[in-house]
Amino acid sequence: MIEQISLATSSSAAPSDCDVLVIGGGPAGSTAGALLAQRGYKVVVLEKAHHPRFHIGESLLPANLPLFEKLGVADAVRAIGMEKWGAEFVSPWHDSKSQTFRFCDAWDKSMPFSYQVRRSELDELLIRNAAKLGAEVIEGCRVKGVAFAPDHSGATVHAQHEDGRTEDWRARFVVDASGRDTVLGKQLDIKRRNTRHNSSALYAHFTGVIRHAGQDEGNITIFWFEHGWFWLIPLADGATSIGAVVWPHYLKSRSKPVKDFFFDTLAMCPALAERLAQATLSSDVEATGNFAYTCNRTHGPNYLLIGDAFGFIDPVFSSGVMLAMQGGFVGAETVDTCLREPAKAATALAHFDQQVRLGPKEFSWFIYRVTNPTMRDMFMDPSNVWRVKEALLSMLAGDIFGKTPIWRSIAALKGIFYIASVWNFKRSWQAMRLRKANIRIVEDAKSAAI
Repeated sequence: MIEQISLATSSSAAPSDCDVLVIGGGPAGSTAGALLAQRGYKVVVLEKAHHPRFHIGESLLPANLPLFEKLGVADAVRAIGMEKWGAEFVSPWHDSKSQTFRFCDAWDKSMPFSYQVRRSELDELLIRNAAKLGAEVIEGCRVKGVAFAPDHSGATVHAQHEDGRTEDWRARFVVDASGRDTVLGKQLDIKRRNTRHNSSALYAHFTGVIRHAGQDEGNITIFWFEHGWFWLIPLADGATSIGAVVWPHYLKSRSKPVKDFFFDTLAMCPALAERLAQATLSSDVEATGNFAYTCNRTHGPNYLLIGDAFGFIDPVFSSGVMLAMQGGFVGAETVDTCLREPAKAATALAHFDQQVRLGPKEFSWFIYRVTNPTMRDMFMDPSNVWRVKEALLSMLAGDIFGKTPIWRSIAALKGIFYIASVWNFKRSWQAMRLRKANIRIVEDAKSAAI
């Protein structure tokens, strides 16, 4: 595998030196940059855009809160956040119609809530914190390629500023936190689409959306419908993020402008349409081919991939920011070990690999089945036999990296699912065939344009 590119187009100026070059200034890159700068390393964070910038993914998990505390930004996040005490699931196929899961009922009762935030505000807060802690943050600068030294002593990163200037940095270690750009994933040809689960999203912000009363006001609501699911995320400033995550097969049927197609899709869910009865669209309607993917490598001798640069999974359980920041924490620890104690680098990188793969693996088992009728039954009529509900709530809270002993109960929950699926074999078989048809990867011009 070729892991370097020609830098023949590089600036004639000598490269600037740093210990760590972080590609991307989202939650993953800002977290890693802040922690490494705090440890005394010379860190450069290159971000292609300028903060604040729009980003989807406003719903956080309770497991985010300890990470904010460790970064010293907990009070600042509290100031911009809408408290989120639980998650509501709404199903048109069940008499109960809705079921609310409260984080305070999880196995570990110490993380009873989280926040909904505007990502433009959260991401700016995190990258400014990285600069405050000593990282050199450069915005409007896009990485064009990375050339790794044959002896693994470092890498030269070639980037272009928005005014056209090019600049090189020579770094001892590179952290790819470039999000869905997946700079190293593409350069090293290690990015692979997930053939087991594919989805696309349409989304926008609204004002005037009906909210729940009291403590439930900030809860995220998930609405199942025929072609996938919707999210409803209330924000502190009165706006509400609404999105539809749909199968590629459904999106391929679009024959009208994205806005009109989105509104037609919203109308397919009466429970959501009721809450939008007096609502007004307050942003453009965006669409994206959120095809799930992963890289088949998490690291090399002197580079790491964290957050969406490593992989992207369906956002139904709001795991994106938490996994990105968790990757930033374990990534910073790994880089520190590799640079400070090279003899321990192999062990540190192996631990990093296990940690970065853990989150997507555990969430994905549920994501692959969240639209399955058996799984919907279990969500809409939850049981706590063998503490499976508490364990599921711990999963939904993001409490999967600590010592909370949920794994036997998670295994029991999976066993219940398989037994129930066999019991309802005909329905399960039909659902499996329908899902297989719906997740077909769409490669035509229409999907590419979106």
